[in-house]
Amino acid sequence: PLPGRAAARRGSWALPAALVRRGGLVGGRWVETAAAFPVQDPASGEELGRVADCGPAEAREAVRAAHQAGAAWGRLPAKERSLRLRRWYELMVENKEELARIITAENGKPLKEAQGEVLYSASFLEWFAEEARRVYGDVIPASAKDRRILVLKQPVGVAAVITPWNFPSAMITRKVGAALAAGCTVVVKPAEDTPLSALALGELANQAGIPAGVYNVVPCSRQQTPAVGEVLCTDPLVAKISFTGSTATGKILLKHAAGTVKRVSMELGGHAPFIVFDSANVDRAVAGALASKYRNSGQTCVCTNRFLVQKGIHDQFVEKFAKAIERELHVGSGFDPKTTQGPLINEKAVEKVERHIKDALSQGASVVTGGKRHSLGRNFFEPTLLRNVTTKMLCTQEETFGPLAPVIKFDTEAEAVAIANAANVGLAGYFYSQDPAQIWRVAEQLEVGMVGVNEGIVSSVESPFGGVKQSGLGREGSKYGIDEYLEIKYVCFGGL
Repeated sequence: PLPGRAAARRGSWALPAALVRRGGLVGGRWVETAAAFPVQDPASGEELGRVADCGPAEAREAVRAAHQAGAAWGRLPAKERSLRLRRWYELMVENKEELARIITAENGKPLKEAQGEVLYSASFLEWFAEEARRVYGDVIPASAKDRRILVLKQPVGVAAVITPWNFPSAMITRKVGAALAAGCTVVVKPAEDTPLSALALGELANQAGIPAGVYNVVPCSRQQTPAVGEVLCTDPLVAKISFTGSTATGKILLKHAAGTVKRVSMELGGHAPFIVFDSANVDRAVAGALASKYRNSGQTCVCTNRFLVQKGIHDQFVEKFAKAIERELHVGSGFDPKTTQGPLINEKAVEKVERHIKDALSQGASVVTGGKRHSLGRNFFEPTLLRNVTTKMLCTQEETFGPLAPVIKFDTEAEAVAIANAANVGLAGYFYSQDPAQIWRVAEQLEVGMVGVNEGIVSSVESPFGGVKQSGLGREGSKYGIDEYLEIKYVCFGGL
């Protein structure tokens, strides 16, 4: 756990020693490595501690441990797997405050948001604990009298799970809950910015009676990440890759996985449009816009990246949105109860927001509110609203991943749908309208995997999460999520 001095200096923010682990988790054991890498608090830049820097050797060892544990775990009755997942869920809820403190310390998001993430994360373990007992096969009527056709569903095997920093707990349980429920074992490679959450989940998995080797974690530095990723995507003992992250990285992993024809699911970049039609309830649209755009300081893959507002209500929407931003958003440390906007994850993220704003202003956009770094520190940025934005600007062509809301004015429904669909990605999309015919038309025409109609937050465990086009492959959560970890086996029973 943490050096005592750093913990003391953090006072009431001290990380919970009982859940802070620094080693990798391989085959149920905590393993140290020759080198360690620092994990930093993005709010202060302070080092939270150093974590084992696993390399290809540890990754291969974790894959072997998962493979060896797989036969016994896959043969356990579904009810038994369900009970272990349920116990893991209960431990997460019991340790909600401690897990949330770890998320806020390493990710920066406000403590209230971190607590929400912990409960959301835990709910995936609860959901898939229940789904484990509903993996049903089939009996198909045969064309011949002397045979029967059976369909079995069986676990694919070892799953390599590669997760991002923006939801350091939920992105793990959404994948791992489904994998373990199906009877698979996993090797998790968490983001280098936020490994402590993955390791804390490992500690609770051990306490929950998840057998050794079923849940493995190999944290590593940015320098080791390409080599570890390559091992996980090429090792013949790995049957499945599940990745959440950028489209560019996803394409690299797909190429690696092709060599051994692995099952792959990917949740990649988004570029979500948020359309406000003249018929919308403007106040509800503003509330939805605030929730969608500024949660986690705009660092979510489903957060709005482009606002399209119809000319009849454009000025009214922009004015009300600006007032809501200034009234309701407070920038600060995630541990301050007043904070709604924590720091961005690192300086590179801040520089991208600055680059997008500078480009937009150079092409005629204007700042309504915000627009610059916050005085609190180098990773803090003011919640920003731009108007007079066009589709030629960088902020409407790339995902910003920060607290920037650019507003484009449009004339017709067809124009808005065309702008929204012009992207090569399609994860989430949102629109506000009170015209039933328009709602059906636009919901069906938007080229995205998830649509929020008069709603700015769409994620839930019961719903299938995923995108179309270059936003990925497969779905997570919901009754569909477990299918990603199951093979269909046809058994022809003859000679009857």
